[in-house]
Amino acid sequence: MAKKRPQTKAAKAQVTSGEIPVVGAREPCPCGSGRRYKACHGRAAAHAVTELVQRPFEGLPGECDWVALRELVPAATVPLSLKDGLPEGVPSVTLATVLPMAWPALRRDDGSVLLALQNDSTSGDLARDLADTLQRALEAEPGTPVAGRRVPAEGPRLQDLLDPNGDFAPVVHSGFEFWIPETADNSDPEVSASLERANAAAIPTVKLTGVDAAYWCETPEKNHLRWVMPHPEEKLLDALARLHAAGTSSLGENTRLVGSFRAHGLMVPVWDLPTSMGAEECEKPAAEFAERLAAALASDAPLTPEERRARGGLTNRQVTLS
Repeated sequence: MAKKRPQTKAAKAQVTSGEIPVVGAREPCPCGSGRRYKACHGRAAAHAVTELVQRPFEGLPGECDWVALRELVPAATVPLSLKDGLPEGVPSVTLATVLPMAWPALRRDDGSVLLALQNDSTSGDLARDLADTLQRALEAEPGTPVAGRRVPAEGPRLQDLLDPNGDFAPVVHSGFEFWIPETADNSDPEVSASLERANAAAIPTVKLTGVDAAYWCETPEKNHLRWVMPHPEEKLLDALARLHAAGTSSLGENTRLVGSFRAHGLMVPVWDLPTSMGAEECEKPAAEFAERLAAALASDAPLTPEERRARGGLTNRQVTLS
């Protein structure tokens, strides 16, 4: 058996972990240890990439709306409040569902910051990715977008940067005109064409006012209500099964609960609606359903055979988005 070759000492002085740049997995670690990056400081980076945080928005005000804006709503904005206040020269920070050219963030000419929510995550923790982008946007030169990058393994999360007592009040837009400041010149044909394409692809969406995190949307064949709920999945499935078996899971005539999404650790029940049923017509039935659901959630009685069958059907009609 061949002898194990002794590890060669690094010729240069080691640097602190905070200064270690990201390199190829098989390249020598920049810290000077003599080991490959993947066997040294790359371990932490790899762990950060593969470790999935199931509920990245947990603990933030409006967790359900964060999920909805990430997965369901085409065009929306939300003013954000920072825990330590706005830095000098930054008049506002606004969360947006998406930005032009899929930019992760944009520092506008006036110093304000737009942070995009619907971008790819480079790690398993979306809250850490967004926090890294936000920090870089706050320091970017006015008038410049912020590019994506691999996020450091030990950086802050949104929960560390945002005011835990701040409001989270989404404003749903019919299009993406919010990309362009009111004082900007809108005569650029390239910008106009980009806006036209984005607006044409956006599904008309309205946030209900009477219940939390419920969004009506219009599609060519039928309308839908998609409602992000904060309850534990198993408990919510039991409650929905009780209502479904009792024939009270719909939102009125010609509507039906068709299944649910799973997204960022939460469930999103979905109803099919007739094309004649708009967002305003959903308000009263949704509020009444919320009362029925609260009663079903409070029940600890074992499920009946019919309720178990209903639960199985609902479980089979789940689609995982994230």
